[in-house]
Amino acid sequence: MNEFAVLAQLTVVAMVPYLLASLGTMLGGLAGVFSVSQEGVMLLGASVGFLVSYGTGSSTVGILVAAAVGALFGFALGWATTALRLDQFVVGLALFFAATGLAGLLYRIVIGQTATTPLVDTLPRVEIPLLKDIPLLGTALFSHNVLVYFAALVTVGLWFFLYRTRAGLNLRSVGENPKAADSLGIPVVRTRLWTTAVGGALMGVAGAFLPLVYTGTFTEGIVGGRGWLAIALTFFGGWRPQYIAAGALFFATMDVVALRAEVSGIDIPSQVLLVIPYVATLVVMVFAFRWARVPEFLGKNYDRESRTG
Repeated sequence: MNEFAVLAQLTVVAMVPYLLASLGTMLGGLAGVFSVSQEGVMLLGASVGFLVSYGTGSSTVGILVAAAVGALFGFALGWATTALRLDQFVVGLALFFAATGLAGLLYRIVIGQTATTPLVDTLPRVEIPLLKDIPLLGTALFSHNVLVYFAALVTVGLWFFLYRTRAGLNLRSVGENPKAADSLGIPVVRTRLWTTAVGGALMGVAGAFLPLVYTGTFTEGIVGGRGWLAIALTFFGGWRPQYIAAGALFFATMDVVALRAEVSGIDIPSQVLLVIPYVATLVVMVFAFRWARVPEFLGKNYDRESRTG
C-alpha cells in the first residue's frame, strides 16, 4: 500500500473508539441523560474485555462481557437519575471513579504481579471480497477487523432509527419535552433506561477495542483521555450520528498524524506531538459550540408530578 492508503487505514481504525463512545453518549443524551463516566466505563471495558479474552481464549466473549458491564453501568446511571432523581453530573462522576478503580482492581486480582506482560491475540482482519480490490481506498476501507465494520453499521443503523422511524422520533421527543412525550403515551422512564444501557454497552465495547485491536494487553493508561474527548465529540457532532462520525474521523486523523510524525523522527518533542489532538479539539469546539444544538432537556431529571417536567 502507498503512504496515503496506510494513513487512511490507520485513521479508520483509530476513529472506532471515539465513534462508539460518542454514539453511546449521544444515545442517552437524546433521551435527556448526560453521562460523564465515559473514561471510566471505557477503561473498565478494556480491563474486562482483556481479562475475559485472556481467560477464555475468545475475543468474542471478551467483547460481549465488556458490553454487558458497560450496559450495567449505563443502566445504573439511568436508574439513579430517573428513579431516585439524583444529580446526573454527580452520579456520572461517581460511576467514573467506581469504574476506574474496578478496572485496575480486577486486573490485579486476576493477573497480579508478573515478570512478563500477558498478551492476547488481537482481532484478525476480515477482507471483503471485491470491495478490497477497489483502487487506492479498497484495502484502507474494506480490510479491517469486525469491530470496525460493527461501528460503521451502528452509525448507519442509529441514523436510520433516529430519523427514519417513529420509535426514533419518540426517543428524541423524550429528550426535548418529556412532559409532552409522556402525555402522548411514550414511556419516558423506560426510554431513558434502555438508551443509557445501550449507550453504556457501546462505551464498554469502545474500551475493549483498545486492548483487543491495538495493544493485545491492558494498561491503566490505555484509554488515554478518549472518553473525555468523546463528550466533546458528541457536542461537536450536534448529537447526530453522521456528524459525530465526521468528527471522529477528524479526531482520529489528528491522532494518526501526531503518531506518524513521532515515529518518522521529526525533531519535535514527543510531548508537543501528543498534545496536537487536544489543541485541535479545543480549536474546533470553539466554533462547534456556536451551531451545535443539544437536546432541550439534556442533563435534567424528569418528574412526572412537576409542572415543568
